[in-house]
Amino acid sequence: MSALRAVIADDEPLARARLRRLLAAEADLEIVAECADGAATAAALAEHAPDLLFLDVEMPELDGFDVLDHAGVTRPPAVIFVTAYDRHAIRAFETHALDYVLKPVDGRRLHQSVERARTHLRQGQASAALAGILRELRPEREPLDRIAVRSRGRVSFIRVADVTYIEAAGNYARIHTARESHLIRETMAALEGKLDRRRFVRIHRSTIVNVDAIRELRPWFGGDSIVVTHDGTELVLSRTYRERAAPILGL
Repeated sequence: MSALRAVIADDEPLARARLRRLLAAEADLEIVAECADGAATAAALAEHAPDLLFLDVEMPELDGFDVLDHAGVTRPPAVIFVTAYDRHAIRAFETHALDYVLKPVDGRRLHQSVERARTHLRQGQASAALAGILRELRPEREPLDRIAVRSRGRVSFIRVADVTYIEAAGNYARIHTARESHLIRETMAALEGKLDRRRFVRIHRSTIVNVDAIRELRPWFGGDSIVVTHDGTELVLSRTYRERAAPILGL
């Protein structure tokens, strides 16, 4: 088998350096690009067509899942997620990821992942051990039906059905209902993985909307659209997310 051509994608320089150092022990692996954000990763996949992608989840511009959704490559690489959080495991394997490695990365564990990649690329199929890894990391669960909001020592709950839209606020998210809004400590990627994908759709890197709350769509500039909710709020449907949102919105 020829050399494995790999891309490393992580917004933390030290994390990239550690991966590079550990992967140097793999004689048949060549790192063809290192990327610090999602947009650069998508571009690197298009340019280099690597065999293997070591991918962090939470990155600027596009998160790891967005990269996979919008890379637009004809031959997708085998994907090994390398992240500090186990909460993305189910969604990672839903994207047919080959493996899911938790930080801090152990050299022996990483070597096992590379070996799995060799087998996968040689045989054209993923290792049967993935299902066992998934069960160990996180059992399957139903989508959220309510969201906990912590404020001044109290915890209150919002029914997910009452949520109009959610917008990013750094490492927080602001939950909007028809009457009020609440700030919670959750990233957009984490919330998107917990919500019912038949009812909630990401229309922008900073916005998730409840499909039942949408009144109309209007064309806008540059391939974007305006989503108007029943209470008159106007949100941007980015062209980057249009293809993924189209089946849910009936476009």
